[in-house]
Amino acid sequence: MRYFVESYGCTMNRGEGERLAREMDALGHERVLSEADADIIILNTCTVVDATEKKMIRRMGELGKAEKDVIVSGCMAKVQAARIGVRLPDAMILPPDEYGLFPGKAESAFGRMSPLQRGYGIQEILPIAQGCLGRCTYCITKLARGRLISRSEDEIISDFKNMIESGTKEIFLTAQDTACYGRDLGSDLPGLLRRMLEFEGEYRIRLGMTNPDALDPVLDGILECMEDPRMYRFLHIPLQSGSNRILRKMGRNYTVTRFMGIVNRARERFPDISISTDMITGFPGETDEDHRKSAALIRKLKADTVNITRFSARPGTEAATMEGQVAGGISKDRSADLTRIKMTVEDEGNHLMVGKKVRALVSEKGKRGTVIARTDNYRPVGIAGDLPLGIFIPIEITGSSPTHLLGRQINMSNQC
Repeated sequence: MRYFVESYGCTMNRGEGERLAREMDALGHERVLSEADADIIILNTCTVVDATEKKMIRRMGELGKAEKDVIVSGCMAKVQAARIGVRLPDAMILPPDEYGLFPGKAESAFGRMSPLQRGYGIQEILPIAQGCLGRCTYCITKLARGRLISRSEDEIISDFKNMIESGTKEIFLTAQDTACYGRDLGSDLPGLLRRMLEFEGEYRIRLGMTNPDALDPVLDGILECMEDPRMYRFLHIPLQSGSNRILRKMGRNYTVTRFMGIVNRARERFPDISISTDMITGFPGETDEDHRKSAALIRKLKADTVNITRFSARPGTEAATMEGQVAGGISKDRSADLTRIKMTVEDEGNHLMVGKKVRALVSEKGKRGTVIARTDNYRPVGIAGDLPLGIFIPIEITGSSPTHLLGRQINMSNQC
């Protein structure tokens, strides 16, 4: 049978969608690139905010009318199975904690044929753990994923080896919180990275999101691994608020000062390290003063990327029933204010790159005859032309915008 995978949400979710695809391949089912050509749809869901949940519900309604076999996986399959059942009563519902049962369930439902072999691509996602050690009061993902369950180092290394040997050039390590990897196994993330970097070859490893409290004790080991040029000098460290009072209400186990200390340590080691962070605006009880603190922190931090999200009350979370829910109009205005500030900061930071000559990996197709290349600190550079993916090239940064850089390939004699 032919199947189509449709994944939403985080990098982790997309990586797990690929895992399910490989298990369908092993059963002999053929992957196709469009829903129209498929007999089976794997809908890998996200429910992190209300808007995404509504999008998933609409999509389920559309698939219900298509009269195809549907497998619903991802976070909604765990925390909102009843809502799925209303719209897709005949669907296979597969929560993340049952992914290990998927081959048997799929074989029972759709049969087994000769296994299909599919190689790895230039970019691949490598999940390393499920769940986390946090207790964030707003997070429905915690309810869906549970406590930390790390994959064994040997299992991860086996996948990593297969990717490298297949020619993969960019590997995203992902989890709900990559920094807490191995705490349940008596190991840690730096130890895993060291084993990966033992493999020869020219490739790049990018770390996924790392929460500040989990990152702090392993930061020095991670920075040591970043001395190897095959590790992107990049950290995604979500702050969520510039107010310590709001951080406590969120259940975030750190202060603004501790967060800035982590960033400063990373920048002392690598002044060009790329920092990405997340901010939630309109959290219950947030005042104008709390908002001003977040705005001031964005200006002070000067991160390369700031992801702004308006608070969305999620069912079953503590924050959903907190007093002081912020009106939608106020939250919208605050989000617009933070977005304006962060766009200015990102624009100023990117402009400083213009004129520099760097080496970059061509990793994906862009829009309108362009490709996207990533610098050693994971900055995206748009380059005109149909360059092959997976090559490393010297480039000159020729322009910038708040969201990305522009560049051109230069002669090898001018390589940095």
